[in-house]
Amino acid sequence: MDEKRDVKNGSVEAAVASAREISCSEKPLSEPRCERKKGWLPPLFFLLYWVVTVTVVLTYRDLVKHPAGLLLLAAGVFLLSVTLYCMRAREDDADYARGAKKVFILALLLSGSIAFLISMGRDAWYLLPYVNSVASVPHAEIPITYEEETGIYRFILNGEDFKILHLTDIHLGGSLFSRKKDLLALQACYAEILSTRPDLIIVTGDLCFPMGVMSLSFNNFTPVHQFAAFMRNVGIPWAFTFGNHDAESFSVKKDDELCEIYKSLSYKTSGNLLYPYIQPDITGRNNQLIELRNADGSLHTALFLLDSNAYTGEGFNAYDYIRDDQVAWYASEVGRLREEAGEQISSLVFFHIPLQEYEMAYKLYQEGSEEVVFYFGEENDTFFRDVSCSEHASSLFDTMVSLGSTTGVFCGHDHYNNYSIEYKGIRLTYGMSIDYLAMPGISRRTKQRGAELITLSPDRTWEVRQIPLTSVTE
Repeated sequence: MDEKRDVKNGSVEAAVASAREISCSEKPLSEPRCERKKGWLPPLFFLLYWVVTVTVVLTYRDLVKHPAGLLLLAAGVFLLSVTLYCMRAREDDADYARGAKKVFILALLLSGSIAFLISMGRDAWYLLPYVNSVASVPHAEIPITYEEETGIYRFILNGEDFKILHLTDIHLGGSLFSRKKDLLALQACYAEILSTRPDLIIVTGDLCFPMGVMSLSFNNFTPVHQFAAFMRNVGIPWAFTFGNHDAESFSVKKDDELCEIYKSLSYKTSGNLLYPYIQPDITGRNNQLIELRNADGSLHTALFLLDSNAYTGEGFNAYDYIRDDQVAWYASEVGRLREEAGEQISSLVFFHIPLQEYEMAYKLYQEGSEEVVFYFGEENDTFFRDVSCSEHASSLFDTMVSLGSTTGVFCGHDHYNNYSIEYKGIRLTYGMSIDYLAMPGISRRTKQRGAELITLSPDRTWEVRQIPLTSVTE
C-alpha cells in the first residue's frame, strides 16, 4: 500500500511540475519565476540618473549661463529614454504595459515640474508697456553731487522746504501670474508721486517678492529693472534700502549680484537712482549716507539708510537686525558731521525691519504711559505677530538717544501697521505699504495702502503726514 501510495504521489508531483512549466510559459511577466523582462525601468537606474544629473548641474552651475536649462535637457533625455523603452512592451503584457505607463507618467510629471520651476526664474517684461507710458512728474530741480571717495550724495538746497516721499513694501512679483497686481502696485506708486511731487523718494525695502509662493516667481532681476525704468521716466531722484524679501535664498539674483545690478542702474546711468558705487565695509548690502546741505555748504540734515538685513537663520522667519558694526559706522558719521558743523546736527534714519522699540513704545501707549507721544495710525498686523521685529536687540536705538542727532526713524515690513509714535525723543514711524501681492487677501484691502510725505523746513524742523492711496485716487 505504501509503495502504491508513493507511486501515486510521485505521479501527482510530476503532474504538478508539468503544469507549472506550462503555466510559466503562458503566464504574464508578473510571475517571479518566469525569466521575462520587467515592464519598468529599474529603480536603481532612475535614482542614479537623477543623482548624477543634479550633481553635474550643481558642480558646473557657475560655468553655465542657464544651469536650469541643463535640468530641462536631462528631463527631456530621460523622457525620450522611457518612451523608447516603453515601445518594447507587447500588447498582451498587461503588467508590463502598466509598469511602463507609470514610469512614463512619472517622467512626464518630472519634466513638467522642472520646466515650471525654470519658468519661475525667467525674465517677464509684462509691465513694459505701462512703464514706457509713464510721464515725468514735475518737481523742483535741486542740484545733486556725488563724492567718489566716500559714496556720499549731496543735495544743495534752495532755501525752501525739502519733501521726501517714503514708499515701502511694493512687492513686485515679476511673473505672468502677478502681472495684474504688479501693475496696480506701480500705478499706486505713480499716484502717490504725482500727488506729492517730492524732491526725493526713499523706498525702504521689499521692492521685489521672489518667494515663488504668492508670485509664482523666483525672479528679482526683472522687477528691479522695471522699477528703475519706471523711476527714470518719473524723473525724481530716489534711494533704496534692502528688505528681507529682495534677495530670497531661491531668488535668481543673490545679494552681491543684486548690489551690482543697482550700481549698473545708478546715478551715472540713470541720473536719478542714488545708489552708492562705494559702500562702508560693514554688515549689510547697502548702508548709505545722503547729505542735505544749504547753499553755503553747511549741513541741513543727514539721511542714513541702513540695511536691517534679512534672516538670522535661527528658525522660520527669524528676522535679522542692524548689527553693532553698522551702529558704530552710524555713530562715527554723526560724530564726523557734528565736528565739522561745530554743533549738534539733525538726522533721520531709514531701514526695513522695525526695531524692538517700535513694539515697546506701542505697548506703553496702550498702557496709557506718558513716556510716549502718539501721533497717528494703527497696529493691525497680526499675521505672525503685532510687530515683526528681530528677537535680537539692536544697539541702534540707544545709540541714537545718546547721540541726540536723530529725531525720526522710518521703516516698513509690517504691512498693516502704520502708526507714528515718539519714544525717548525719537519719533518712530511705520510706512503705509503698497503691497497687492504678498499678504493673503491684501489686494482687496485699502486702508493700509499709501505712503508718507516728510517735509523738512529750512530751520531743520520736520513733519510727516500719511498719504493714503484712497485720498489721491478717489
